[in-house]
Amino acid sequence: MALHQLYYDPNIENKNLAQKWLMQAQVSPQAWHFSWQLLQPDKVPEIQYFGASALHIKISRYWSDIPTDQYESLKAQLFTQITCFASGSKIVLTRLCVALASLALSMMPEAWPCAVADMVRLFQAEDSPVDGQGRCLALLELLTVLPEEFQTSRLPQYRKGLVRTSLAMECGAVFPLLEQLLQQPNSPICVRQKVLKCFSSWVQLEVPLQDCEALIQAAFTALQDSELFDSSVEAIVNAISQPDAQRYVNTLLKLIPLVLGLQDQLRQAVQNGDMETSHGICRIAVALGENHSRALLDQVDHWQSFLALVNMIMFCTGIPGHYPVNETTSSLTLTFWYTLQDDILSFEAEKQAVYQQVYRPVYFQLVDVLLHKAQFPSDEEYGFWSSDEKEQFRIYRVDISDTLMYVYEMLGAELLSNLYDKLGRLLTSSEEPYSWQHTEALLYGFQSIAETIDVNYSDVVPGLIGLIPRISISNVQLADTVMFTIGALSEWLADHPVMINSVLPLVLHALGNPELSVSSVSTLKKICRECKYDLPPYAANIVAVSQDVLMKQIHKTSQCMWLMQALGFLLSALQVEEILKNLHLLISPYIQQLEKLAEEIPNPSNKLAIVHILGLLSNLFTTLDVSHHEDDHEGSELRKLPVPQGPNPVVVVLQQVFQLIQKVLSKWLNDAQVVEAVCAIFEKSVKTLLDDFAPMVPQLCEMLGRMYSTIPQASALDLTRQLVHIFAHEPAHFPPIEALFLLVTSVTLTLFQQGPRDHPDIVDSFMQLLAQALKRKPDLFLCERLDVKAVFQCAVLALKFPEAPTVKASCGFFTELLPRCGEVEPVGKVVQEDGRVLLIAVLEAIGGQASRSLMDCFADILFALNKHCFSLLSMWIKEALQPPGFPSARLSPEQKDTFSHQILRERVNKRRVKEMVKEFTLLCRGLHGTDYTADY
Repeated sequence: MALHQLYYDPNIENKNLAQKWLMQAQVSPQAWHFSWQLLQPDKVPEIQYFGASALHIKISRYWSDIPTDQYESLKAQLFTQITCFASGSKIVLTRLCVALASLALSMMPEAWPCAVADMVRLFQAEDSPVDGQGRCLALLELLTVLPEEFQTSRLPQYRKGLVRTSLAMECGAVFPLLEQLLQQPNSPICVRQKVLKCFSSWVQLEVPLQDCEALIQAAFTALQDSELFDSSVEAIVNAISQPDAQRYVNTLLKLIPLVLGLQDQLRQAVQNGDMETSHGICRIAVALGENHSRALLDQVDHWQSFLALVNMIMFCTGIPGHYPVNETTSSLTLTFWYTLQDDILSFEAEKQAVYQQVYRPVYFQLVDVLLHKAQFPSDEEYGFWSSDEKEQFRIYRVDISDTLMYVYEMLGAELLSNLYDKLGRLLTSSEEPYSWQHTEALLYGFQSIAETIDVNYSDVVPGLIGLIPRISISNVQLADTVMFTIGALSEWLADHPVMINSVLPLVLHALGNPELSVSSVSTLKKICRECKYDLPPYAANIVAVSQDVLMKQIHKTSQCMWLMQALGFLLSALQVEEILKNLHLLISPYIQQLEKLAEEIPNPSNKLAIVHILGLLSNLFTTLDVSHHEDDHEGSELRKLPVPQGPNPVVVVLQQVFQLIQKVLSKWLNDAQVVEAVCAIFEKSVKTLLDDFAPMVPQLCEMLGRMYSTIPQASALDLTRQLVHIFAHEPAHFPPIEALFLLVTSVTLTLFQQGPRDHPDIVDSFMQLLAQALKRKPDLFLCERLDVKAVFQCAVLALKFPEAPTVKASCGFFTELLPRCGEVEPVGKVVQEDGRVLLIAVLEAIGGQASRSLMDCFADILFALNKHCFSLLSMWIKEALQPPGFPSARLSPEQKDTFSHQILRERVNKRRVKEMVKEFTLLCRGLHGTDYTADY
């Protein structure tokens, strides 16, 4: 009835109930009885299938329930059922075979030493009621699922090794049968197909490759038969790819001519547009080349046959058609080229020199092939591609780009000269009009290398920079690549500033084209970052063009932000009065807009505009850094020299707009996004300016205090943390910072009294602020107006939050607080009074209340308690673990004792404490020694 409900009842709830009940039934002791009844011939296949599945579950998971004296009868019953279903339902037959395979694995090698040979013998018996072909297919099914069941079985590790060995030894009973069936002229297709699948399954048991020779050869012959093609490919690839195969070099050498023998079939398939066949043959060639290139290169006498295989793979790389629309094969070969190159470069000098001579020309040819494959199709054809095809092609080009970058290691500077010569010939030839695709691909190759490899010493870059303006850009893809190439050369331009003028106009011109948004803006940003000290002569022009495109709203938000960052880099290199003049030009329109918006009644569209303007300002201030960094040889940190020419321009601007920002805030205090955008301006400025920001500290502290008191938001706490980090230890700034710290703490403590569960982000930021205060300026905890006890209790509460980041931040607070027990009196006092509460919360978390991924954080607290409050911890931990069932009902008193002794003993090695906590939490959760802990 339940099965009927599961398969046919339209009501989903009934289905779910039935499924739940059936899952319980499957694992119940009664399953041993009802499974056989469900397999009766009068039942429908769905019900028989459930019976067979239940048997498999019982055998694979509850083997220990079966008395030894019942093994033989169970085996006999399964053989009988398989014989009955040999001509019945295929899905039930497979399930029964899996059940018998599971039984065999549990009995091998002791209780059933020749399991496989027995299976073969039993099914070959002539007196069976089932016809020969049915018996043969049932046997092949059984032999196919046996290695598969072994791969997924839950055998204990020591049994796995034993069973693998005895299975490998039984190949002798399987392979001759498979060879005979595959080579018999009258074997039906269905049998030969099953043989190939069976062989494919067995080679994954790491059978010695030489034992597979005859079957691999038979599989190569079967490739000629279109119905057997896919199964043959799978079998050959699996056989060649097994990790152990490289030991059998003689067999591998015999395989090369077999693979080379497929070249006619490959060419034929390519001519006929038969993608499946070309794909399959390519997989075979790549499997041999990629898995065994080192072993085959070692056979110096056979270098020509291996070179022939490499050339065959080259043919597959250059297979005609555009990926992924007319071919999907070429991408399979790319990893082979990495592997081959790595193997060549790993030889000792003498052998490497020989192979370099042979393979350098091959790799130059590869570059040509890859750049041909990277070419875009005609505009007309590309127009018909789906967005998914375009995306796959983009990723394919990235893979080609990575391969080219790698090939540079083999070919070196000559590769760049080669690309440059081709590009030069293409652009200067008057004979034939060149296609933009060809130019684009050559540039793309150049850019691929220049992006990651230092080309500053290359003698062809000046020529390339000279060629770029000659390219007639008629197409978006080409224009994009020109931009990215200029961007990739920005470091070179910084060393050769005289060349900036030949490419900068192109970039500024492209800024006006929305289709080139990403490439033009990111290239300008790179140039402004790398070449800022050479750009003052062009600054006015860059600012004017940028201002124009920003006002016309050509670019999307993220590109506008990048553009502002570019301008920040650019302005950083100018004189202060120049910076202020340009800033005024750049920012005035936005300030006017903001003034207008500040008067309006808040609504969604003016909110977007406000957030956009505030974002532009904060991105500009992120990179506008006029103080010159210089290396401080004493320490490793970068030191900043103060601005020689007076106040910092960013501070001047911030002071001018401070009132306006406050006005905007007063209307939008309820809106987290606007508050975040305001905080971001100051946070970015503080991070960039550091000490130069000092004049703003009092005003900003006051504004933050007002903001946070009205409506507490996490971004205000993050900005407070930044101020504490940079200014709290300076006596001049301590009073405003202390006042702000006390205010946000008291507001947050009030929030805790009202119920902080709805504000995990605020609690997270608050914990990080407290930890920062303890790290930078523990004096903040000496103030009488700070209720250290309340802070401590709130942090204990935060340890119990379900949100992992909040718990992590609270743990971070305690690991900063506990080491201060001795030096900060209020801290010492609160730990003495309330430390026990903290310990209990930590033990509860380890006992199973917190996620296992957080155990390292709780271990840090235990370690800090042990290191800084040892005598207290030794008293508390014994008391805390006393009550039965705490922190988990699964623990024995001995296990709790062991844990507390281990913890108290370890005061030096934090890693050991983490291991103890992991062990203990598994015991508490009842997971110790289970599958779940394998990857823990």
